[in-house]
Amino acid sequence: MGDRSAFFYGTLMAPPVLHRVIHGSPHPEPWQASLLTIHPAVLHDHCRHRVRNCDYPAITAESGSTVRGTFVKGLTDGDIWRLDIFEGDEYARQEVRVRLLSEVGEESEKEEEEREMVEAETYVWVAGKGNLETGEWDFEGFRREKMGAWVGGGDVADEGITEVDEAVRAQKRDPTGGRGLHGKISNQLAGAKEREVLESAV
Repeated sequence: MGDRSAFFYGTLMAPPVLHRVIHGSPHPEPWQASLLTIHPAVLHDHCRHRVRNCDYPAITAESGSTVRGTFVKGLTDGDIWRLDIFEGDEYARQEVRVRLLSEVGEESEKEEEEREMVEAETYVWVAGKGNLETGEWDFEGFRREKMGAWVGGGDVADEGITEVDEAVRAQKRDPTGGRGLHGKISNQLAGAKEREVLESAV
């Protein structure tokens, strides 16, 4: 288990996307999944935005706003390296402090309560506010309609992957920003994984 921690607020809140990035598969081995601890958390004084013409969001510093996401503990230096590749140059990794969340109250009226503050790294948008929309990004909509193009598997996913591939071939904007199953960033990550396996065998 690694000693790095991160706060995710977009596509990486979906475990299949996170595992595909750091383990090379949306369906990791049980021992791989057990290395991570995932907990709901909130980041204060930041705001989440939709990125124009993209499936993924961004955050920027904004006093008084809050962003709900996940706090992931147990990441390794290698995981962070792969995440840096995945996020690309639109984001900068920064240290932040987030509050963990826990559910309190009766089953029918559960509420989330803020708990202790913890340190984490997160990816903050640095590619200009002109590319951001004011509306909130829809995580559940991403999971239902877009995630297949990011991780593969199933008929709907295959359709999504085809759409991404066609957009890339037509030199249109790739809504995954190269992070889809056959995108340039995903191919780079796959190549990095192959090199890791070869180096460990020597």
